[in-house]
Parts: sequence; structure tokens; C-alpha cells
Amino acid sequence: MAKSIVSTKRLSRQFIHWLLEEDRREKERPHRKQEIHRQHPWWQVMCLTGVDYFSTLGYQPGIAALAAGALSPLATLILVLLTLFGALPIYRRIAAESPHGEGSIAMLERLLPWWQGKLLVLCLLGFVATDFIITITLSAADATAHIIENPLAPNWLHNQTIEITLVLVALLGAVFLKGFREAIGIAVVLVGVYLVLNFIVVGVGVYQILTHPGVIANWQTALFASHSNPLILIGIALLIFPKLALGLSGFETGVTVMGLVKGSSSEDTQEHSKGRLRNTRKLLTNAAVIMSFFLLTTSFITTLLIPAAEFASGGKANGRALAYLAHLYLGNGFGTIYDLSTISILWFAGASAMAGLLNIVPRYLPRYGMAPNWARVTRPLVLVYTVIAFVVTIIFRANVEAQGGAYATGVLVLITSAAFAVTLSAHRHRQKRAKLVFGIITLLFIYTTVVNIIERPEGIRIAGFFIGAIIFTSLVSRVWRSTELRTERIEVDELAGQFLAEESQGAIRLIANRLNKGDVLEYFMKEKEVREDNHIPPNDPILFLEIKVSDASEFADVIKVKGVQVGDYRILRAESAAVPNAIAALLLYIRDQTNKIPHAYFGWVEGNPIQYLLRFILFGEGDIAVVTREVLRRAEKNPNKRPGVHVGG
Repeated sequence: MAKSIVSTKRLSRQFIHWLLEEDRREKERPHRKQEIHRQHPWWQVMCLTGVDYFSTLGYQPGIAALAAGALSPLATLILVLLTLFGALPIYRRIAAESPHGEGSIAMLERLLPWWQGKLLVLCLLGFVATDFIITITLSAADATAHIIENPLAPNWLHNQTIEITLVLVALLGAVFLKGFREAIGIAVVLVGVYLVLNFIVVGVGVYQILTHPGVIANWQTALFASHSNPLILIGIALLIFPKLALGLSGFETGVTVMGLVKGSSSEDTQEHSKGRLRNTRKLLTNAAVIMSFFLLTTSFITTLLIPAAEFASGGKANGRALAYLAHLYLGNGFGTIYDLSTISILWFAGASAMAGLLNIVPRYLPRYGMAPNWARVTRPLVLVYTVIAFVVTIIFRANVEAQGGAYATGVLVLITSAAFAVTLSAHRHRQKRAKLVFGIITLLFIYTTVVNIIERPEGIRIAGFFIGAIIFTSLVSRVWRSTELRTERIEVDELAGQFLAEESQGAIRLIANRLNKGDVLEYFMKEKEVREDNHIPPNDPILFLEIKVSDASEFADVIKVKGVQVGDYRILRAESAAVPNAIAALLLYIRDQTNKIPHAYFGWVEGNPIQYLLRFILFGEGDIAVVTREVLRRAEKNPNKRPGVHVGG
């Protein structure tokens, strides 16, 4: 029995070691932010984004037909116009303002500083999670539909939709647990083959329509059955087209992979990448044009050639409208090839989404102090995302159409936030015409988003769950990590270094002071008070230490210490996100530089300790002496090497 327990504990330790195994030196090295990726021609990178963007053709025509019926081509035309004249201009500008692939979320973060910017980013991350998680589950569900509806598939698979989808999601997770690397070459092959096959299906579909003009007459009859006025039909299409918003996915990804786009060696520098920007705009434009062509043509041929009943749940075209036409008109051989291509690109779209999720958390949450340490490691995150994908798959019963609303919600909120960011940027730059144009586009996307949420509220429910979970865990993590040093490095100017060198000849004593007038009288009174309270000999030299709160919403920063002389008083001044953490970090820095234990002197504060705790978390101040002592205790385990903290008054 004892051996069994020991063996279990050993296996648990081995599993945890494997789970947390990561090249942390690579992740945490100081130059990671400037990490240079291997760059590729823009059309190859377009294929990387295309595994997500173009793969929506696997289910978009069927969802459009279910949502709009005979109006599907007209509603799709409105969507295409919004794509080309709304989303595309927005992301072309975002590419110009985030040349290293930061995207619209980082752009909003810069435009909206302090806590409101952080909270907005956390909310947007909830919609990002919705977008990417549903991409994984919806793509896997549609891949399942292509598997079980293939004529060569055994009949027993038809009742295993959820199980097959879960297996596909599990395989995706297994790939990332093993290790996933940039795979542009695979993306180029998958996207190239998939687009060629779709072009063949579209060509055959158009040929069938031209040789059987009766289908056009049938469509016109269905189109004008309820309303004969074309203007009313356009109005109805305007109300319906938000349900087709899945066709807008892919733009945010197109900007975030901008760092992989090869520019021009003669034009590009580290700060200004004109060639890369030009090629990224080519990527965005060509992807939008290609997708617009396929959205229009596939919507037209599927609406005219497939009976409406086949689009419904249980129908042969449900979630696989183009595959239905491929089998119908080109035979089961070509149809099976089309199915395999679709399954591959849909599965790889899930891989693209998983990679996006794994990049999102390290980019924002640890920098805010709003993620636990294990969130920096890939494997635990993969397990978390895989479990969430399992739950979403089971809740929606692996139904493609049922997940469309949640997917569209995530996509639309991200595009709307991007439109708002661009409008705000135009306002900041006083570009009145651009502000007006982008403002109108923003209103259109707000309308599209609101209509989609009203029609299909499950998307906002899922996003709300993710937002709530992210905000809750972020606040818990922020409180838990609040007593870390939170300092990247300390930089001391020449005069401050001279003060420290002089002070190191004897006992190093620093008096913490909140700067008011900054005159000789202020320092005289403060010195008198501290010397009396702490019985410091009058001949012992002292330094004043003043930390000003810069942006309390930041977590870690670089502390730049400046030496200032006011009369005979020597002062060290700096700015930081949190006063106690900065003082603790500076005391440890002085200890390491001088090989002497410094002493810091504080006064007691009056008031409710809970109130001061909240002030520290939100505003970086609070009961400074107590928190400074706790930060030092956590940073230096040996009491004999720990800087002294003295409180008087």
C-alpha cells in the first residue's frame, strides 16, 4: 500500500514537471519583445491567415442560406460591400499604426491609458477567447459533418457527431502539447488546394445554373413570394445580413501576423517598415477580394441549386453546402477529395486559433500582473483551452449552425473595437474627414453587432462568461502578485550615483518622503521628525527618497532614479507604478551595489487598513511601510541580508 502511494506521488511529480517544462530563459529574456521571426512573401503569410479566413467557406454558405433563405445572395452582397469598404480600410490603417503586428487591441491600449484601458483590453480578450474557442469547436464540428456525410463513411458514424468532434479537438490539443511551430508551408498547400477545389465547384455550379435556367426562375419566385418591391427586399436584407457576419473573420489575424511579412531591405528599418506595410496591405486587400468573390458566388450557387430542406439540421447540406454540390455534380471521387481538403483546412483553422490563444495571454495578462506564473507555460494553457473547447462542443452538441452566433459575436466585437480605435486615432490626429468616414463605419459595425447579439444572444453569453472569468482571475492574480518587486531594472543617473557612493562610506539611511513643495523647510522638518522618532544621531548623513506614482495600472516598469540637491539636502527621485515595490527594489539595488544593508525610515499612517490596501492595489500607494516590508520579505528570504524598515511616529 505504501509503495503504491509513493509510486502515485512520483508519477504526479513527473507529470507536473512535464506539464510545466518550458524554455523559460527564452521566454523571459529581455530582448524577447524584439524577437525577429523568419519573414516570408506576403502571399504565403496570407495563406497562414487564410486557414482561418478561407476555411469559413466550409460552413458559411449553409449558415447564410438558413439565416436568409432566398435573400442569401443579396444579404451576402451587403456583407461583401461592408468587407471591402468598411473592414478593409479600417485594418489597412491599423496595419500602418501597428507596424510590428500589435493589432487593434494594443492600439486601444495605447489610446486609452490607465485602468480604463486595461479593463477594456480584458473585456476584448473575452471576445477574443470567444472568437478563437468557437473557431476551434465550430471548425471541428464542420469537419465532423464532412466526415460523416461522405458516402464512403460507415453508417455507424452518423450517431457519433459529438464524439468525433471531441476526438478532433483532443488531437488538436495533443499537437500543441507535443509542440507546435510556425507552419506557413503547410498553410500554403492547404489553402492553395482548397481554393482551387472551391473554384472548380463554383465553376460547375455556375455552369449548372446557366444550363438549367429554370432554377433562376424558381429563385425569383421564392424571392418575391412575400414582397414584390425590390426596395423592401433590400431593407430586409439589411436587417438579415448581420447573421452572415462569419464572412468577416480573418482581418485581426491578418494584422497580428504582420511581423512575418517580408518587406523591402532598402526601405525597411526597425522603426519604419514601409515595404512590410505595403506588402501587408496587399495581403489584406487580396484576402478580402478573394473571400468576397467566393462569398458571393458560393452563396448564389448554393441558394439556387440546393433544396431549402437540405440546409436544415439533419439535411445532407447542413454545414457542408459546397461539399454537397461537389458530390452531386462531380461524383463521390472528387467529392471525397473535396471533403478531405475541407477537413484538413478546418482542422488547421483550429490550430491557427489555438496558436492565437497561446500568444494572447503572454502578450497582455502577465504584463498587467493579471495572470499566474503558470500562464506563461504553454502546456497548462493548452489543457485549459482544450477542456473549455470540450465543454462548448458538448453544450452546442457539435452543431455548426448553433455556434455561428457566438462566432459572429466575437468577430464583430473585435472589428467594431478596431473601427472605434481607428476613429479615435483620426480624432487624436485631427483628421476630420477620416474621423467622419471611420465614425460612420463604426456605427455600421455597432448596428451589425447589436443586431447579431439580439438575434443570437448565445454569443454574448459565452463572451460574458469568458470576460467574467478573465476579469475575476486577473484581479485575483493582481492581488496575489502585488507584493512582487515588479521592477524590470533600475537606472541611476550620475548625481544619484554620486550620492550613493558618498553614503556608502557609513551607514546608509534613506528617509521616505511624499513630495509637497520641495523646499528647504519641508526637508528640514521631515529630517527633524524622523531623527527624533528613530533616535538617529545628528551627525549621521541621510538621503531622502521620493517615489512618484506614474501609471498605477501598470505592473512592472523601469525605475529611473534622479539625484536632486535642495540646499544641503540630497534627494533620490523616481517614478513607478507602485511606491512600496519601487522602494523595496531600490533598497535591494543599493545593498547589491554597495555591499551594505540600507535602512529606510517611514511614518505610520492613520486610517482603515482595508482602505489603504485598496489604495495600494488601485493607486500604487497605501500603507507604504508595511507593504515595503512584505515585498522585501518575499524577495529576500534571509533576514540577515534584508534591508531594514523603520517606522516611527
